[in-house]
Amino acid sequence: MSTTAHGWPDEFVVGQDVPSAITIEPGRPLTGRLRVPGDKSISHRALLLGAKATGTSVIAGLSDGDDVRRTAVAMRALGATIGTDGDGRVTVTGGVHQLHEPEFPIEVGNSGTAIRLLAGFVAAYPWFVVLAGDASIAKRPMDRVVDPLRRMGAKIDGRDGGRFAPLGIRGGQLNGIDLRMPIASAQVKSAVLRAPAL
Repeated sequence: MSTTAHGWPDEFVVGQDVPSAITIEPGRPLTGRLRVPGDKSISHRALLLGAKATGTSVIAGLSDGDDVRRTAVAMRALGATIGTDGDGRVTVTGGVHQLHEPEFPIEVGNSGTAIRLLAGFVAAYPWFVVLAGDASIAKRPMDRVVDPLRRMGAKIDGRDGGRFAPLGIRGGQLNGIDLRMPIASAQVKSAVLRAPAL
């Protein structure tokens, strides 16, 4: 078989007839197991739901990133028990009778997802909770979460009238609202939906 200067077989040169059939020999099958890293967004929410649910939840494939670890530490500070089973899955034991007001401020590092979801989570309870983070969190606006939670009845304060962290939250006795968001945000929806779910 002759080839062009570029190494292509003559039958693939533009302007010549294309063959009616090409035979491709199969290669060896691809086999093995692949463990996909856990999704960070889902992992945050799984920990929150597990802590709020009565009994023990078992979570497989939880992300082990720092953001998710911060949420796990926060759930422990709120009274949930978090461990692992023999298969490497994470167990979360919680419920309304196990959770309690934290003794110290909850630090979220630089996790914007954690602080916004936690704001909705703790707003459902009659506690005082301080949520704080690092310098990058201190610069991120929190009003898109704070405003709807305030409308629901939570008392929230912070820097610049609650626009920036640290946030001090007094929750409990929340009411439902009709929320129309000018910009879609999964974090805001999750915070507002978690708030009344006792």
